[in-house]
Amino acid sequence: MKSIKIFFVLIISIFLFSKADAQTIPELNIEILKYVKSVEGKKVDRGECWDLANQALLLVNADWDKAFVYGDKIDPKKDKIFPGDLIQFDNIKIKYTEGNTTYTETMGQHTAIVYKVLGDGIFEIAHQNNGFSGRKVGVSKLNINYIIKGKIYFYRPTLKRK
Repeated sequence: MKSIKIFFVLIISIFLFSKADAQTIPELNIEILKYVKSVEGKKVDRGECWDLANQALLLVNADWDKAFVYGDKIDPKKDKIFPGDLIQFDNIKIKYTEGNTTYTETMGQHTAIVYKVLGDGIFEIAHQNNGFSGRKVGVSKLNINYIIKGKIYFYRPTLKRK
């Protein structure tokens, strides 16, 4: 009987924690994420990586510079990253080893949206115009701890100021 009570307390705690965490996601990010989920597997606009961010930001009436600054700049080492935050890659190179195989990925100018936060510096990102999903929106894993070259910028979307 005691183990059943512990089990239910654990389940309720997990449920409450996940609900509380979900409530901390900024509203604009939630709307961006809804949009991304609605277009997953589809080509957005011309299929350029930037088009996904452009359409999402226009939809939620976000304030941005129409180039590569998508709101308030945030630091993934200091600030909490949420699904719906935007990422701008600038000539990055990622290198990591799994088993006996070493993988190398490069991204010049590339734009993505955080889809899920998996851990410290580890994300699922939604993007298009890439090697695995082509010009359709797809989701892939990104571990920024493996970046060995280039720069990566994270942005928190903000509403247009009147």
